[in-house]
Amino acid sequence: MEILDGAFWGFVGGFALILGAVIALVHEISRVAVARIMAFGAGVLISALTFELTEEAFQVGGTTPTAAGLLLGGVVFVAGDAMIGRRELRERAREGQPIAEELESNPRSIALGAILDGIPESFVIGASVTHGGGVALPVVVAVFLSNVPESLSASSGFRRLGWTPRRTIGLWVKVTIVAVVAATLGALVADTIKDNSFAFVNAFAAGAVLAMIADTMIPDAFREAGRWAGFITVAGFALSFLISTA
Repeated sequence: MEILDGAFWGFVGGFALILGAVIALVHEISRVAVARIMAFGAGVLISALTFELTEEAFQVGGTTPTAAGLLLGGVVFVAGDAMIGRRELRERAREGQPIAEELESNPRSIALGAILDGIPESFVIGASVTHGGGVALPVVVAVFLSNVPESLSASSGFRRLGWTPRRTIGLWVKVTIVAVVAATLGALVADTIKDNSFAFVNAFAAGAVLAMIADTMIPDAFREAGRWAGFITVAGFALSFLISTA
């Protein structure tokens, strides 16, 4: 029963990615609107990685696994993002597009961030069903609220790059399946997880998503939404914080 609960809550978090993609594909959303949604999602993520992931990691495992997880999560995202950037430049060259100018945005970076933080987040959600005596509802809500704008903004970028709706939805369906598997695995092995390992997984998710926010979400949001992006980011942070403390 706990395994099924873990899989279900992992699906709830992952389904938000599909929902965001569908919204982006059904409605032509302006760049400014996408930027504002992205700013809100960044605020939600900052709150979640601070109060639900990093803080819990520190309380459970202490300084060393928390710091190690944060740093490794950041390194993995930056390395993956660099590889994605080189791939996109090669694609532009093959299509005869100019590559000297700065890329307008990199939706693949957001997708990578969703994957790198989504897997450990889903694992934590599944493990909390068993390890914590009940699902970590604030984490599920924060993941859902942040995944919608993440996939919406990335899918809008994929649309501008010429991706078909089938290809875009297919990507997020695959990520959702991975999230369900990760949550199921978390519920299965929760009783055998040592505190240090649990802390490391939490911190890894926090590090990956923080790197993605700093590298992609906030710069893109400020470029298109201007000064309002700062307030909208704070609003997302405040909402997520209120949910986590309710």
